[in-house]
Amino acid sequence: MKTVPSSLDDQLSQRFIDLDPCGYFLIKVDADAAELVVEHYSNDVDDKGRATDPETGEVLACRGGGPRQASRSFRGRTAKELGIALTEGDGPHPLSRLDHALYLGRELQKAEGCLNNDKPYVQD
Repeated sequence: MKTVPSSLDDQLSQRFIDLDPCGYFLIKVDADAAELVVEHYSNDVDDKGRATDPETGEVLACRGGGPRQASRSFRGRTAKELGIALTEGDGPHPLSRLDHALYLGRELQKAEGCLNNDKPYVQD
């Protein structure tokens, strides 16, 4: 089987991405409960494309910012279960962009693989 070089993936990760005005997600593995955890954090997007705190208007720091409270949490045993919870049924749904949904799907699959193989998960 031929594999794609990681340099292609690294290159694609450097492109500009419009932020989802519905917010962002942090994905974790809860090995003790054998579940994936997805926390949703709301944000606004300013005229420069930066994520801002919806309450204060302050630009959100990528690193070193204070702790924020998740607006919603989702738990599931598989990437598929969580993907369905995030995108199907009665809304409102916590994401609005297709590229964001695809990214979440990739990350949830990666997290599920880590959960099933007792490996640490690091969100990309």
